[in-house]
Amino acid sequence: MVTARDIMTRDVETVSPDDDVSEVLSRLAGVDFEGFPVTEDGIVVGIVTQGDLVDLFQAEDRTLWIPVGFPPFLESLTYAIDVSWDELDLGLDFARNAGRPISEVMTDDVVTVGPKASIDELLALLADEERDINRLPVVDEANALMGIVARQDLLAALEAERNA
Repeated sequence: MVTARDIMTRDVETVSPDDDVSEVLSRLAGVDFEGFPVTEDGIVVGIVTQGDLVDLFQAEDRTLWIPVGFPPFLESLTYAIDVSWDELDLGLDFARNAGRPISEVMTDDVVTVGPKASIDELLALLADEERDINRLPVVDEANALMGIVARQDLLAALEAERNA
């Protein structure tokens, strides 16, 4: 039976909770994956993804909701207007968030698996539309990072198993 240990990537790039947003953004720009496990002394304490960082630059408060209706307002329609996304706003957002530590942005409720997790367990987690997980850190009993299983690793393992 194929397990997480068999298909995981062992050489995992990580970031520290103290790394700042600008540093992690720079590192993400140079890799072909979407996030990093956040570790402290080898222990997984979080995960940070492109989505977490993009959220810093897409504030929800930039949408103006305008109710429109005619007296007696029995029915009204609500329109949303995006009030900004110009370069100045992006620059201000970057300046405001660049020095923030990743610990303020990361997801700290990380879904992890053990090295003996089966392909079925991995599939259930990586195919869960509600969670939308792309990468699963593989950890030992002490929550120390051993490796990572990405969706493409699982797909390759499933293909190899099917072809065998």
